[in-house]
Amino acid sequence: MTRATLSLTALLMISACAAVGPDPTALPDTRVQGAFAEGGGGPVGQVGTTAFWSGYQDRTLSRLIADGLDTSLDIITANERIRAAAADLQATQPLAAQIAGDAASASRVRSGGDGHATGYTSSANLSAGFVFDLFGGARRAREGAAAGVASAEAQAQVTRLAWLAEVISAYSDARYNQQALALTRDTIEARQATLAITRDSQALGLATDFDTAQTEALLQTAQADLPAFEAQFNAQVYRLSTLLNQQAGSLMAQMQGGSGALRIPPGPGTGVPAELLRNRPDVRAAQQDLVQALAVVGVATADMLPSLSLTGTVSDTGGATGWGFGPRLSLPVANQGILGATRTRRLSEARQADLAWRSQVAASVEDVQTSQSNLRRLRQRVDALDRAVASYERAYALARTNFEAGALPLVDLLDADRQRAAARLQAASARNDAAKEWAALQIATGAGAAVARIAD
Repeated sequence: MTRATLSLTALLMISACAAVGPDPTALPDTRVQGAFAEGGGGPVGQVGTTAFWSGYQDRTLSRLIADGLDTSLDIITANERIRAAAADLQATQPLAAQIAGDAASASRVRSGGDGHATGYTSSANLSAGFVFDLFGGARRAREGAAAGVASAEAQAQVTRLAWLAEVISAYSDARYNQQALALTRDTIEARQATLAITRDSQALGLATDFDTAQTEALLQTAQADLPAFEAQFNAQVYRLSTLLNQQAGSLMAQMQGGSGALRIPPGPGTGVPAELLRNRPDVRAAQQDLVQALAVVGVATADMLPSLSLTGTVSDTGGATGWGFGPRLSLPVANQGILGATRTRRLSEARQADLAWRSQVAASVEDVQTSQSNLRRLRQRVDALDRAVASYERAYALARTNFEAGALPLVDLLDADRQRAAARLQAASARNDAAKEWAALQIATGAGAAVARIAD
């Protein structure tokens, strides 16, 4: 090795003190509004570990979620992606000099022939090479791989929240259809009583065939609703069995016991928009994707610069021993155009990742504000429909009393019956929508993302 080569090597080693390319840890600022459009109170802190579904106070739902977090195929698949990303990180080498290649071989050959004595020839060879991370390309690759692990972990939480949303929605819809079945059966019972009175009145000449036909038609309409509600209930249970990765038969037995429609818990607090940067896993995943993209720019930049490697070999062939050791300097010259184009593409991908991150932040704020607005209006709708149901119940009771006393025509009783039945189902449906929207708002804030399991 010449003195000039030694000087150049020393100079390149000194230049390795800083990695080239943008610093992935120095992310650009992204501004968010100070408060949500309809207010949200004070900060709520880290809500990712909050098992918000316990607010429903439904032991069956909590038990199903607890079991499903361990058995869901979607969640298991997401966890496997974390393991794959961790393996990629493990494959990177956090050393100033990376192993570029190493090999060891040995052989023993028996040879001979006409006029030649039979004999053995042994050989052994050992080689190794190291590439010095002069410009931090390997460091950037490791930073990118670490960001890949963080992104996979955040994406697993995104999967968990999406799964929670589907489980709660399917469970709530199943309970609504159970409630609708109970309300419809109650309506059928009341209409059967009305039909009996109408038939008795017809026998006495106080009612006509038309009156009886109207009453029968109203009863048959309610009876026709039962199969539809039953089918919807079954469909939601089958959906739950897929989400939970459980047998539908045993789950159906649990659900048929019934525990009533989900309540609408108070709250929740939504905090301030800035907390979404930490609590929303999709925002954190987009941020880590940006970190990874910036790291790749550094790798592409380092590829355009000189590289220094150190190789050595030791061999022993037929008793003759040899060795070699020395540095090798590579200067990418002819392919600078290709390498430059690659770096330009990586820069564009990093800009796209930055825009995707900012877009995800804006979308998360929108999710919270939309769910907050929906939940507030649904609560108002539930309250109004509950009052309407109470009024229709009173009107129906008065109509029935007057009809049985002969002071009210049948058509008015049937009309009151019809309005009462419709209002009860409408109120139950609105309550179901509000219960699901409460979960949607929790999920929009990132609540429950980091919960692995909850006790029954």
